[in-house]
Amino acid sequence: MKTDLPVDWETLLSGISRGKTVLKYGANHTIFTQGQLADAVFFLLEGKVKLVVASHEGKEAIVATLGSGEFFGEGCLAGQPLRMATAISVGDCNLAKVEKPMMARMLHEEQGLAEMFVALLLSRVIRYEADFVDQLFNSSEKRLARILLLLSHFGKESRTETVVPGIHQEHLAQMVGTTRSRINHFMNKFRELGFIDYNSEGGYTVHRGLLSVVRHD
Repeated sequence: MKTDLPVDWETLLSGISRGKTVLKYGANHTIFTQGQLADAVFFLLEGKVKLVVASHEGKEAIVATLGSGEFFGEGCLAGQPLRMATAISVGDCNLAKVEKPMMARMLHEEQGLAEMFVALLLSRVIRYEADFVDQLFNSSEKRLARILLLLSHFGKESRTETVVPGIHQEHLAQMVGTTRSRINHFMNKFRELGFIDYNSEGGYTVHRGLLSVVRHD
């Protein structure tokens, strides 16, 4: 889910006096785990969070990274009993946790909150549809470029953006649906073309030129 400016959830949620908790976490803190009871929605006031899914065999894949102004855990509102992924903080982050009954009530009573929530939820559905089409019809190279742009939250006005730290080539291979050797090949190609830079501390830095890979037919 991407907006031109981060949503000011702190203001939109100010009318909630009960059933809301403001949380502050450092890096690599588990906010909730896969299989845990789904009983609240989380709003990211500041920082970044990654969602990780694990298979029965123990393999893990990062399915999304979220930035300030986004939310997660909304499946509980649609009757999802258990968490489908593990949410982990990336660096310091501030969150607002709203319990399911209160969230349902506020969506019913607060028109401004409901309109923003639904708009962003629809935006997320469109993103998932685009991901599905991407997997069906686009090459591994183009899928990798698109994922790097999404992971860096690259916007219309961006020139350079940094991918969330801790995203490795094995993670990218799982997300793209190809081998690590192919990812390594494409990443080296992108770097040689000046589309990305490696940063041992901050991950990968994505440059605007990478958009040409996604747009090329």
